[in-house]
Amino acid sequence: MTQRLGPPALAEDLLLLLFQPSSGPEGTGVVAGEETLPYVLAGAMLADLSIGRHVRTVPGWSGSTRVEAVAERPPTDDLLRSTWDYLASRPRGVQATLAVIGPALRRPLLERLIERDDIHRSTCVETEAPIRERLTDGESGRRRSLLRGVRGVLVGEAEPEPRLAALVALLSGSEMLPRFHPEIPRTTATIARAKQLEHGIWAADAAAGAIARSFAATVVNNVILAAAVLPKR
Repeated sequence: MTQRLGPPALAEDLLLLLFQPSSGPEGTGVVAGEETLPYVLAGAMLADLSIGRHVRTVPGWSGSTRVEAVAERPPTDDLLRSTWDYLASRPRGVQATLAVIGPALRRPLLERLIERDDIHRSTCVETEAPIRERLTDGESGRRRSLLRGVRGVLVGEAEPEPRLAALVALLSGSEMLPRFHPEIPRTTATIARAKQLEHGIWAADAAAGAIARSFAATVVNNVILAAAVLPKR
């Protein structure tokens, strides 16, 4: 692993879990939920910033919620810092923030995962076919470790630390947990446990709402104000 990268961002962990090594044309690897991925990755960025006490929620108009940067606590991670910088000028609406920061996240996060050897990238060249990118599971074993952690929380009901709780909440809010069956059984108990965590993480809940609106569906939940991991004024 390269020495210039710091600890993985929460959005990296989320993208790594959503990566499906055996899926795609002839096993070229795909990321599940590409159509909603920007919202979910943006939710992970906000959750990461909240866990690090770099942002906080403030009341908005008509009972809405805004998020603002904590002036004295800029993050050191470059990607987190770019989101923090966006929020530093003034408080922003959560949904608007997700829409603005999300679309630019996939590529740099994927490059980080490749640099860490969490994902391996190669070129697939076939006769009379366009050159395609092949993504496979890397040598680090981190995806398997993350999946064990998520399973432990949902099946074993282990008490998760904040990052793992946010990760499970974001997977639940994005409706991606069914993709992990049978590794993580889809039972009444695991669904209830995931929803319990989802409703306790405001950034995950906001992402779920944005995804629902993007498909003209019913908003899953409102943004949660009293989040366990987010400091308030």
